[in-house]
Amino acid sequence: MKNIEIIEQLVNDKKTLNLEISKKIIGQNNIIDYLFTGLLCSGHILIEGVPGLAKTLLIKTLSETLDLDFNRIQFTPDLMPSDITGTEIIEEDPSSGKRNFTFYKGPIFSNIILADEINRTPPKTQSALLQAMQEYKITSGGKTYDISAPFFVLATQNPIEQEGTYPLPEAQLDRFMFNLLIDYPSKDEEVQIVKNNTNLNTDDIKISINKKSLIQYQNIVKEVPVADNVIEYAVNFVSETRPDYTSQKLIKNMIDWGAGPRASSYLILGAKAKAILDNRTTPDIADVQAMIKPVLRHRIIPNFNAETEGISKDSILDELINLL
Repeated sequence: MKNIEIIEQLVNDKKTLNLEISKKIIGQNNIIDYLFTGLLCSGHILIEGVPGLAKTLLIKTLSETLDLDFNRIQFTPDLMPSDITGTEIIEEDPSSGKRNFTFYKGPIFSNIILADEINRTPPKTQSALLQAMQEYKITSGGKTYDISAPFFVLATQNPIEQEGTYPLPEAQLDRFMFNLLIDYPSKDEEVQIVKNNTNLNTDDIKISINKKSLIQYQNIVKEVPVADNVIEYAVNFVSETRPDYTSQKLIKNMIDWGAGPRASSYLILGAKAKAILDNRTTPDIADVQAMIKPVLRHRIIPNFNAETEGISKDSILDELINLL
């Protein structure tokens, strides 16, 4: 099948996916678009929102319509790294009487991992995800085990309740392609949510995209050509978020640390996915700009000045977009 035909099929499958998700999720269309864009780019995603906004239900519904293996890990203060990756247990061979270590795989060995309230567990356990997110591998007892593709970590955290939480280390935050912020629904959407939640819902979620097709779509994204000026814009924008490398007073006055090179790659990957979902053959600068806030908001660190003045990361990025 030619690439154009594959892209057309992708666009149609995305419409079907939206219809299936809408059986359980009202609104949040922008979040769903970014979630699917991240999956096309093989990117992990961190979702923030107050309780009750259906973050967990959204991820579970997405996994059902994608026909992917799904595991939910509820992060708690007493969760151990082996609870995520798996553990080695001594077993005795009945025939020989010899004892050997057998590795029992943990919930990380799945296609979609819902890391629920990821900031509820200490950094030692959080870091158990690092190797898996970067290399699709887990090392235990000196042996390395592969995690089958596709593999995504979709993590949630509550931005308002900080007691008993452990902020994610910068190295782990950088592994997430997107940081998505879920807001309250509109009044009309909330009315529909209440109707759905207080009535018997018998709608079954049907598969819209199978595993083989998803991998094929991911490969197509990588093949999308990008003009040099678009790549240069992405690299230049990321560079301008670094206080020591920019001439922008905004950044020098408001930012302590800027984004690293991984951000530039994610901007271009996301722009590629957005272009083909819009049925275009190559991304432009507007596509890169649409990716800036979800890609960069968790990669820049505002300084004391920004915090005391109540200036958000998104406001800083919006202003930088206007300046560049």
